[in-house]
Amino acid sequence: MNDFRKMRRFKQEITPEECVEVLKTAPRGIMAFHGENGYPYAIPLNQYYNETDGKLYFHGAKQGLKLDLMAGNPKVCFTVMDDGFIKEGDWALNIKSVVCLGRLETVTDSDKILETCQMLARKFFPTEEAIEEEIAKSLDRVNVFAMTIDRMTGKLVNES
Repeated sequence: MNDFRKMRRFKQEITPEECVEVLKTAPRGIMAFHGENGYPYAIPLNQYYNETDGKLYFHGAKQGLKLDLMAGNPKVCFTVMDDGFIKEGDWALNIKSVVCLGRLETVTDSDKILETCQMLARKFFPTEEAIEEEIAKSLDRVNVFAMTIDRMTGKLVNES
């Protein structure tokens, strides 16, 4: 799938490795779906990037609009950005943002669901014990989704 438009501001483009680092460290991003009545539907989600298979993983409920939209069209856009930084002596924020276009599918393998929930929880929970407690309490109510990335681009933007 190389039918995508080239990035217009190519001098601001960041490397694939920098994109992956943002995906791994940003706590959450925004996923956009083809919504109802011709409107896009975008929601915040936390993510886990698996370096082994190059996919993004998410969790959610076992029913709802997100699942209905995904069934109608699995193509989604996921966008994240880092916290940014200010260069010494400057006032403007510099932000790395990453846009991923891809296809979303439900994960059915129980081992992969558990692993993904553990990896997502490690970004937020303070201890392994807290993670295990939460997973024991809610794993049976969780759906896990994998996004196969068809295109990933990123850029460094200076807000001045």
